[in-house]
Amino acid sequence: MKTRAAAANIIHQVLNQGQSLSGLLPRYQQDVAAKDRALLQELCFGTLRWYSRLDAITKPLLEKPLKGKYRVVHSLILVGIYQLLYTRIPPHAALAETVNACKILKAEPFKGMVNGILRNVQRQEAELTTKVDLLPQLRLAHPNWLVKRIQQAYPKQWQDILTANNQHPPMWIRVNQSQHSREDYLAMLAAAEISATPDAIADSALCLGRPLDVTLLPGFEQGASSVQDASAQLAAQLLDAQTGELVLDACAAPGGKTAHILERQPGVKELVAVDLDGERLKRVHQNLDRMGLQATVIEADAAAPDTWWQGENFDRILLDAPCSATGVIRRHPDIKWLRRAEDIAKLAKLQAQILDALWLKLAPGGTLLYATCSILPDENSEQIIAFLSRTPDAQHIALHADDTPATPGWQILPAAEQGDGFYYAKLTKKTSKLA
Repeated sequence: MKTRAAAANIIHQVLNQGQSLSGLLPRYQQDVAAKDRALLQELCFGTLRWYSRLDAITKPLLEKPLKGKYRVVHSLILVGIYQLLYTRIPPHAALAETVNACKILKAEPFKGMVNGILRNVQRQEAELTTKVDLLPQLRLAHPNWLVKRIQQAYPKQWQDILTANNQHPPMWIRVNQSQHSREDYLAMLAAAEISATPDAIADSALCLGRPLDVTLLPGFEQGASSVQDASAQLAAQLLDAQTGELVLDACAAPGGKTAHILERQPGVKELVAVDLDGERLKRVHQNLDRMGLQATVIEADAAAPDTWWQGENFDRILLDAPCSATGVIRRHPDIKWLRRAEDIAKLAKLQAQILDALWLKLAPGGTLLYATCSILPDENSEQIIAFLSRTPDAQHIALHADDTPATPGWQILPAAEQGDGFYYAKLTKKTSKLA
């Protein structure tokens, strides 16, 4: 009962107040029994993952829309329908617990209505879902604007992408190879009866056979491993920092890539990690402390380096640019409903500002790796094409055979049992503008 009420409150705040799931969930998990925290997470993630489909099923069963302070009851109904259609929770338990949650939500007059709608879904499931699923944006539970964008960018793959976005993501870990080789850590996992598979491309990445609590990972508290998606792990690998270099990690929070750069190359002269969000920078410090690593962490705007720049040009820059996060929807399903079509142009403009500003702080002969967790060309290949056209001392470095100045970068798409959607483009600064 309390778990369903908490889920309804979270869903309500995401959908109606624009708050993020990752910000809300930990607070509400503290208020439910420890044994129910995983269930609360499942209800929230699942309901948001399938929100538009669930909402379309609900609408014909409602006599009139729920408004004002009772809008939360609409979210409760969505949570109830999610349980009936997508979980193994016995229907009688899902019904009873969801209906009784009305009391906690101070909406007892709606108990009969909630009960009636959920029972109608049970009786009319085939009819309701068949009608809803005629529209791909409802069947695949994505906002229409995003479906159109992805269709346009990936005419042959768009349905696979949307399907992958609705799957439970695998749990990837990064082996700290300054402590253990990946092979040795695999053996440590095997000794702990934890199954894992190495990734073929990301050389520190292991995909766990099933998600588990990080405290069960051998040596986790001592920094032997970290949770990080395989695609994100490619950032430090592609940046390839060398001994004695001055390195910048721009937009660094929460610090996974910062730590990985230092794990791969402890001999850097200095690593400077910059982020505008002071709250998220706390995570950078926590990550570095657990790994026993040192970096210069600065709370500042990467787009305005003259306010924090230390005066020496950087040999390598990782720009993990602010983006739509359309490549990590399976990990953050609220992105689908929080992001708006008009956000993309604004983000692309900000990315260009940061790129131009940081390029001025890159040493001649230096390397900049541009990264996003987006799958939209506006933020990725088109961004780099525009940058190359306006920046005469920028030289494109191919990351694979089809990575050319006309089609720059490496676009990774989300896929089952693989990494998240990510984009990388590698650039170097010519030593002379005449070169």
